[in-house]
Order: sequence, then C-alpha cells, then structure tokens
Amino acid sequence: MKPMVSLKEFIIHMDVFSDENHAYVNRKTGELVTISDEEIGIVEDGLDPMESPEWQRSVIEQAKRVLDNPDYLPLPSKFDIHEYSIMERFCYSIEDDELSEELIYMIRGSGAFRLFKHAIHKNNIAEDWYRFRDRAFEEIAIEWLEDKGIGYIRDNVDESE
Repeated sequence: MKPMVSLKEFIIHMDVFSDENHAYVNRKTGELVTISDEEIGIVEDGLDPMESPEWQRSVIEQAKRVLDNPDYLPLPSKFDIHEYSIMERFCYSIEDDELSEELIYMIRGSGAFRLFKHAIHKNNIAEDWYRFRDRAFEEIAIEWLEDKGIGYIRDNVDESE
C-alpha cells in the first residue's frame, strides 16, 4: 500500500524551505522531516553528536537517519516552486487592467517581493493573492507527489469555496 501524506502538512513543509532548512518525505512511510544546515553539517562532517547541546542531539540523530536513507526525498526546492513566477501569473490574472499593470510594474527589478506585498495590501487584494499562491503550491505538491508515486490525503480544502 502506498504511503499517504497529508497534503496540508506537505505544503507547510514545502513552504518553510529556505537556504538554511531542508524538508524531506519518506517515500515508504510518508513521514515529513525538516532539518537545518547546522545539523546536516554536523552529520556530514562526522562530528560526535554528544559534543552538541543535549536539545540538539535528537535532531542530529534524525538528520543522520534522513541523510543515510535513500527513502527520504527532498521536497521541491524554491527553484522548483519559483514563487516569482506564481506572483507574475497572479498579476496577469487580475481583471482590473490598471491594477494588473501596476502590479506587473511593481514586480520588475529590485525589491519586487516587498513592493508586491505593499501593493496587494494597499489594494485590498492580499487574501486573493494568498488564495492564488496556496492553489499554486497545492498544484506543485500534487504533481510532485504523483510523480514520486506517493499518495496524499487532500485535507486542506478551503471550506469557504
């Protein structure tokens, strides 16, 4: 039987991906794990976990378990997600041509994310953006899970729709 992953939890783990944290899913059990560069470095450098603070030892052991087991697959990275592209698609989806053009202008050049965030709040469309972004993340997650043969439970359906 295929492992079943909570789509909601998968997206949460996928969304916390950063340069310092890395999320994985066990393709056989569906377990989701996030580990930091620090713990990965300790494992890869072969350092003794007992030399680390007590609170960190179990996390280091978990990192070792994840890195040593080919059943753990890294979740889609920020390069796979490409949030700028999602933001751009949102701008083009706006029916008000003037607002759409303003948003497209805002995302060109440096400070695009900051300017975009300011503009969506100023124009009272932040909820629309977050709903659009959530759907895009869900599509990416579903495609990735299906490609890897991992089953999922659709437990994050927006009740208001």
